[in-house]
Amino acid sequence: MCWSATADLVAGAGVGAVGVVCVALVRSRRDLPLAALPLLLGAHQVVEAVVWSSDGGGGPATVAWVVIALPLLAVWVPAGVLCAAPPHARTRLVVLLAVGVMTAVPLAHGLVTGPVTAEIRGRTVGYAIDLSHPLLLVAGYLLATVGSLILSGDRRLTLFGILAAAGALVCWTLWRLEFISTWCAFAALCSVVLLGWVRARPTAASPPSRRPTAPRP
Repeated sequence: MCWSATADLVAGAGVGAVGVVCVALVRSRRDLPLAALPLLLGAHQVVEAVVWSSDGGGGPATVAWVVIALPLLAVWVPAGVLCAAPPHARTRLVVLLAVGVMTAVPLAHGLVTGPVTAEIRGRTVGYAIDLSHPLLLVAGYLLATVGSLILSGDRRLTLFGILAAAGALVCWTLWRLEFISTWCAFAALCSVVLLGWVRARPTAASPPSRRPTAPRP
């Protein structure tokens, strides 16, 4: 989320451009889901520009924004981390992916059964969705997303997870105070960090070639 439609469009274009570079630099197909995350975040910002232009409400852009923010990211992030993680970390990451799926199901159910609305509040946008046990869902969401990064077994992703936790707390505090929405800056920072991770990834090992052996006499 940004503080205006223009800011969302600019941020979305910039984050999406970083996503294109991330995908282009991928050396292993296992890294592709996580490398493509900035593309999703960029699209998310562009969708919110439409929400700003529509003065909030409950239109398709609002629903699309909430779908990306809640059930989709709850599964996408832990799944992407699991794909890219070293073998020794995959067992615990499967558990976190399961937490993400179990969190995404009631989130998706709330989207289908209840109204989803957006309200312009100064330089922020407030989204409303009727959910049961919201605190439990928030805990599951954070465990699946931030937790999977911190427990990824990859040093850069662990640092990224710590940064994401701190940045999300700052952004959430400013948003709750209705001072200004800075999520777009947070998304841009995350995308640049992911670009550094992609560039540092090793090339996927290719299977050893077998040299033809001469027949024995």
